[in-house]
Order: sequence, then C-alpha cells, then structure tokens
Amino acid sequence: MTRRYALAAAGLAALLGFAAPRAALAADRMPVVATFSILGDLVAQVGGDRVAVKTLVAPGGDAHVYNPTPADAKAIAGAKVVFVNGLGLEGWFDRLLKASGTKAPIIVSTKGITPREMEAEDEGHDHDHGADKKKAEAKADAPKMVTDPHAWQSIANAKIYVGNIRDALVANDPAGADTYKANASAYLEKLDKLEADTRAAFEKVPAEQRRVITSHDAFGYFGAAYGIEFLAPQGVSTEAEATAKNVAKLIRQIKAEKIRAIFVETITDPRLINRIAKESGVKPGGAIFSDSLSPATGPAATYIDMVRHNVKLLTAAMVGA
Repeated sequence: MTRRYALAAAGLAALLGFAAPRAALAADRMPVVATFSILGDLVAQVGGDRVAVKTLVAPGGDAHVYNPTPADAKAIAGAKVVFVNGLGLEGWFDRLLKASGTKAPIIVSTKGITPREMEAEDEGHDHDHGADKKKAEAKADAPKMVTDPHAWQSIANAKIYVGNIRDALVANDPAGADTYKANASAYLEKLDKLEADTRAAFEKVPAEQRRVITSHDAFGYFGAAYGIEFLAPQGVSTEAEATAKNVAKLIRQIKAEKIRAIFVETITDPRLINRIAKESGVKPGGAIFSDSLSPATGPAATYIDMVRHNVKLLTAAMVGA
C-alpha cells in the first residue's frame, strides 16, 4: 500500500509539474484588446500563444451601436496594445478610451487601406417643406459623403490588417518578433488560398446574376473585389433608418431585374428584409455574417470560416440552387 501511495504521489507531482508551466505561460501572455470579434480573430491568428486577446464586442454583437461597460474600460486599462478598426466603425470608442486612462498604444488596423467613400443616403423624410426644403436644395450641390468602415470584407484588405497587427505586436513585444512574423506569414498563405477560392467560386456565376440584397451596406468592399452588386435598404451603419421611399424602390428593382439573392445579416433585425422578401416574392437565402463572427460552435467562428460560409450561401442564391 505504501508503494502504491508513493507512486500516486509521484504521479500527482508530475502532473502538477506539467500544469504549472502551462499556467505560467497563460499568465505571461501579453494582454491585448480588439474592439470586435472579426478583428479579435485576426489578432489571435498573428499573436498565437504569446497574446491573450480580449474582444469588446462579442460574436453576434453589433459594433456600430455597442454600449461599452466598466469591464471594457478595465480591460483597456490593463492592455499592452489596443487594436481598433477605425474608419468610423467604433463611434463609442473615444469615450471608452478616455474613461480607461490607458497608456497603451492604439493601433488603427486599417492603416494603409484605401477607404470606400460614398454619397450618404437620404435618411430623412421623403418630402421636405418650407425652410427644410430650402436647406435641402442649398446642400444639393455638396452631397454628404460617408466612409464605409467594413474594409475587412475584402480579403486583400484583410492582408493589410494582418501586416499592421504583426508590426504592432513586434514593436510592443520584440522578444516575440520571430513568432509574430512566422504566424503572420503562415496566415497570409491561408488568405491567399481563400482569395483564390473566392474568385473561382464567383467566376462560375454569370455577371448579370451577381446582385444581392442585404440588410445594411456592409459588403461594398466585397462587391468591388469580386464583381458583385450589393443593394441595401440601410446605409453603412445599422444606426441608419431605412426610408419607405428606399424600401419601395428596392422592391421595384428586385422585381424588374429578377434579383434572386436576398439575405438577412446576423447582427440586424430580420423583419425589414423579410418584409422586402415577401413583397418582392423572393425567398431569403439565409443568414450571412457582415460585422461579427459566430460563436465558436457556429459556421463562422473565424474570419476564414466566415468568408467561406458567406461565399457558399451567396453563390447558391445567385444561381438559384
């Protein structure tokens, strides 16, 4: 019995010996913050085991209208590096940053990307009266322009995100430079494969059938990259209100051009798209991911999974499969 206990004690000590370094490794990881789940995944792919990534807007959340919590301010205060998207996506971030009092560098992950600019949709009433009409006429020659923040929807842009993330991690953790560079290089190869597969998938769809309706204008970069026309009742932010005029126009266009692909986005209220689908007689093609990943058990737990999921649904709907 004594020998058995001795062996058991030795085995327990060995297990604890192996567990301790793992626990220490986790504790030694550099704490970093990413504002939303897609960006968080890109940071995790490059950072690997050397970083502990805290994502503020969790999978399924909407970064356009997020309400930060005291825990978010605490996370930023304790971070060594903070990654944001920029391009106007996180309108709430400056207030959170000030509340956190952090000294961490703020990395704009879209640095170097050419932003997509567009004329803002009319989000007011369909008819102006009196002074309002005069103001509207005065501004007619100078349309308001907005920046599309959804740059990650182009895989070529995602590669720029990865380069910016790699450089920031190397600068703030030089001891891990080789790891970050190797991780980034391996991930960029995966993105090259993803890009090739995506282009090949859409090349099989006739150009006249590459038209898609989505909840809000989140796929402009994707459409420009892969030759697809995306139409949406809402603008580039989910905060925008879809006017009755825009919805009616969209329904007429769907019927006239026989658009087959209508999708609900996972972060938006499905009622508007379902109404458009019903009135146009087109069945929705499912839920696609625009601004957020799915939970780990879902079909879009990573950036690469998200793109592949969206491509599969989009191509099937376009060809009427």
